[in-house]
Amino acid sequence: MSHIAITLQASEEQTDLLIAQLSEIGFEGFEEQPAQLVAYIPEADFDETALQAVILPYGITYTKETIQQTNWNALWESNFEPVQVDAFCGIRASFHPPFTPAPAYEIVITPKMSFGTGHHATTSSMIRLMQDISFEGKRVFDFGTGTGILAILADMMGAAEVDAIDYDEWAVNNTVENIATNHTQHTKVWQADNLDAVTGPYDIVLANINLNVLLRFMSDMRRLLVPGGILLLSGIMPSDEEQILASAIPAGFSLKEKIEKNNWLALQLEANQ
Repeated sequence: MSHIAITLQASEEQTDLLIAQLSEIGFEGFEEQPAQLVAYIPEADFDETALQAVILPYGITYTKETIQQTNWNALWESNFEPVQVDAFCGIRASFHPPFTPAPAYEIVITPKMSFGTGHHATTSSMIRLMQDISFEGKRVFDFGTGTGILAILADMMGAAEVDAIDYDEWAVNNTVENIATNHTQHTKVWQADNLDAVTGPYDIVLANINLNVLLRFMSDMRRLLVPGGILLLSGIMPSDEEQILASAIPAGFSLKEKIEKNNWLALQLEANQ
């Protein structure tokens, strides 16, 4: 699968807003450079009209490049640096040395084209919310797993069973590889783009996706949870909070906590009894 790389001439102030808006139209990887933002999207998902509609208000220019799959991994690895979320969780590639001092949990991933390396504010905020939740003996579902980081972390934290899905075959294969690398024993992953065949029930649902998908499947995510179960979600901007809660509350959720980082929002919701 080839990717399109879009290089935008953007200021630091514009970058966070652009990342949020581009994520909503299918872009799934970003590289911030001085006065530039490089955004990546699978070639099959690229819509230049949608891109132009996003950037028009900013009055900025861009260039476009097609990156073949054979070149993607080298590009991803060259830009991948270890990331640590407090003293709780460190994420690195196999070619990086272990963290010193070691965090409570260390995840080793192969940084291929799947979204979710821990660098993005949505992933790190999800991890911060997970830090204060007990996963011991819980059944967990990871909706849109990407590299599998959140599923693997839940497994490491003592979950009895972790199910994960992603619509992208490459992400599923990447997650399988990362599960093996981290020797997690209770996680399984499969390819799916909806929740029709997922029955649950689960104690915790993780959903780091985007606004449209979260709204579309809000009732399904409530269906999957036991009463009192926890939904952690991200992939949304602070301006999306009202719309998300307008969907979540009628579906049977209550807001318990939220984290905002770099113009991204993560929410902890509880399934009502």
